[in-house]
Amino acid sequence: MEYGLLVMGAPYASAAPHSALRFAKAVISSGHQVAGGFFYREGIHNASQLMTPPQDELNMREAWVALHQEHGVALDVCIAAALRRGVMSETEAKRHGQTHFNLQAPFELTGLGQLLTLQQRCDRLITFA
Repeated sequence: MEYGLLVMGAPYASAAPHSALRFAKAVISSGHQVAGGFFYREGIHNASQLMTPPQDELNMREAWVALHQEHGVALDVCIAAALRRGVMSETEAKRHGQTHFNLQAPFELTGLGQLLTLQQRCDRLITFA
């Protein structure tokens, strides 16, 4: 089976991102696939490269990046939710006259259409809120 993840909770404020990450690893270790994660509402904070947790805590951003690098899981971030909360790519920062950006690659800003595409592509879309 192929799964998609909708992550709507902020790291360190909600169990949602950690649960989604553990679920993804369990799915992959069971021989299934995770096509992608879509980060929406407060979940967009998982993509901020400015997040710096203490060294003895799991760095959620780095864990998502590792999942992408090891298993090719797409990491899409809702552009409207991200801009509203101050998370933006270099391109969007320039477009909006900002001097800094904080979106960590390989996270990508996309629209809600990407969530619909993920939902249609996968056998199951699991929400973590």
